[in-house]
Amino acid sequence: MNQHQGCTGKGLSRREFLQKTAMVGAGLAVGVRAGESGGAELPTRVLGRTGAKVTILGLGTAPIGEARGDLNEAVKVFSEVIDRGVNYVDTARIYGIAEEALGQVLATRRDKVFLVTKCWTDTGARAQQMFEESLRTLKTDHVDLVHIHNVGNKNLDRVLAQDGILEYLLKQKQAGKTRFIGISGHERPPVFLKMLETDQIDVLMAVMNYADRNIYDFESKVLPECRKRNVGVVAMKVYAGIKGGFPNHRNGGVGCNTPPEMLGKAMAYALDLEGVSVANVGPFTMEQAIQNVELARRYKPLTEVERQELLAYGRQLAPTLGPRYGPVA
Repeated sequence: MNQHQGCTGKGLSRREFLQKTAMVGAGLAVGVRAGESGGAELPTRVLGRTGAKVTILGLGTAPIGEARGDLNEAVKVFSEVIDRGVNYVDTARIYGIAEEALGQVLATRRDKVFLVTKCWTDTGARAQQMFEESLRTLKTDHVDLVHIHNVGNKNLDRVLAQDGILEYLLKQKQAGKTRFIGISGHERPPVFLKMLETDQIDVLMAVMNYADRNIYDFESKVLPECRKRNVGVVAMKVYAGIKGGFPNHRNGGVGCNTPPEMLGKAMAYALDLEGVSVANVGPFTMEQAIQNVELARRYKPLTEVERQELLAYGRQLAPTLGPRYGPVA
């Protein structure tokens, strides 16, 4: 199915739009081989009330981790991205070999990164099992942030119960095993709002991109509350996700829903959102990983014309994507 049919803006065909944006990608082939870390330093932002200074690009480890390919290659890619200046590193216990690879990478780089992991559960007992295993696999005695993973599909009564995951994570925060607590996810924005009302959430990561603003719309439903509470915000799926959604998360060859020529503008859309500190992007290959770093280095806010053209493109793309991550409400 063609994901990108039709016009992308007022009086602008898809072909014309891509020709205009192709110039952005043309320069990315220069100086992006592994080991060449030249160029300006990555911009940083403060991650809300955490006070942590983080790079505007985050390293997502799910694609490589879930693909369960060569461990040494995963180590090389993760090392390269961190050595190029990215300090926000996002992983999870369920991301295949990701934490195992990071355990090797962080042996000499732990003090260079803001380390994030996640627990996919709503109970304290299961969270304890997952978190302790994460610490062992990452070979560290603490992380900077733990997310309640995909909170939109969790039972909030259990999450908030006395023996629930939030209470467990609060104890780990007191013990110094995590500095901060977060929530992450793709679906049901109203659930995120209820979690923010606890005032125990320091960071939120959710789907925010130029197309899904027409589907899940965390931008208008949740982001304002984060700004009000000074909760740090990380945008994920900034390239509108992989083609085919979750079923293809172990097959990076299918590509993402954003054409290569538009990746820079897609990243800029997320970073232009008031309150967003990080665009978290998960590469499948070394080439993609380095390209993401270069795009972040060259980030500039979209002009109003660029923004309107991208949003028009997103409105046409959204119906072909649908609520592929789960229910909206």
